[in-house]
Amino acid sequence: MKKAFFLPLAVSMLGLFSAPSAHAQQSTLDKIRSTGVVTMGVRESSGALSYTLGDGKYAGFHVEICNDVLRDIQKQLNMKTLDIKYTPVTSQNRIPLLQNGTVDIECGSTTNNATRQKDVAFAVTTYVEEIRIAVKANSGITSLNQLNGKKVATTTGTTSVQLLRKHERATGVNFEEVFGKDHADSFLLLESGRADAFVMDGSILAGNIANAKNPSDYRIVGEVIAVEPIAIMMRKDDPSFKKAVDTSIIRMMKDGTLAKLWDKWFLQPIPPKNARVGLALSESTKQAWSNPNDRPAEDYQKK
Repeated sequence: MKKAFFLPLAVSMLGLFSAPSAHAQQSTLDKIRSTGVVTMGVRESSGALSYTLGDGKYAGFHVEICNDVLRDIQKQLNMKTLDIKYTPVTSQNRIPLLQNGTVDIECGSTTNNATRQKDVAFAVTTYVEEIRIAVKANSGITSLNQLNGKKVATTTGTTSVQLLRKHERATGVNFEEVFGKDHADSFLLLESGRADAFVMDGSILAGNIANAKNPSDYRIVGEVIAVEPIAIMMRKDDPSFKKAVDTSIIRMMKDGTLAKLWDKWFLQPIPPKNARVGLALSESTKQAWSNPNDRPAEDYQKK
C-alpha cells in the first residue's frame, strides 16, 4: 500500500519542479505573445542614453530605440496592444535581472564585451562610446597623468577604471577609487568634492554635466581612455528575439531614424531642464551604423 501511494506522489512532485524549468526556456517572443506584456530594463542616470524623468517615466536615446523596436515586434506578432513596463536596473544587477526574466530587454548604457557575451546577447551596436574623464573646471586637471594621488570616482559594476589603469598614459599613476552606486551617485562624488575626477562613458559624463546645477563648473578632459561598443542587451540563447530586435534596429539605421534620434537626444534641448548635451555623432558610431554588427569591445582594441 505504501509503495503504491508514494510512487504517484513522487511523479507529481517531479512535475511541480519541472514546470518552472520549462517556463524558463520559453522564448521572449512567446512570452510577449502569451502575456501581452514586455519589461524594459532602464537606467536612472545614464546620460542621454537612458534616464529617469520621475514618476516612473524614463527617456533617452536607447529608451526610444527600444520603444520603436517593441512596436515593430508588436506588429510582427499581430498584437493589438502591448503593455511596456519599465524596471530600473543598475550596473550591478542588470545582467542577473535579465537572466532571471525580471526584464526582457535592457536599454541602458551597457558595453558589449567578450566576458558579458558568455552570459547575455547583444543587439547590433547602436553607439560607440569613448571613455573620458570629467573634472571640475577649476581643478587644473587636464590629463591622465595628473590623477596621481587623486580620488577617482566610478560606478560599481562598470569597466571604466580597469580601462584607465591599462592605459599607457596611466603607467605609474596611483589613485584611489571611490564608488558610486549609480552614475548620478558617482557624479555627486565629484560635485561634492569627495572625488577629484569621474571616469565614465563620455555620453554619461556629458549628460550628467548638462543636468548639473552649474554645467559650466565641469569639463570633460584628457585622452580618450578606450573606445567601446554600447548595445541593447537580451537573454542569451534566444535567437528569434535577437533577430527581431536586430532587424528593427538595422531598419532604423538604414531609414535615418537613428540619425534623427541622435539629433533629438544629443544635439537638441532635452527634458527635464531643456539642456543640450552637445555630443556630435562620432565617426566610430557612423561606421557601426553603416556596417551593423555585434562585435565585442575587444575587437575595437585590436590594432
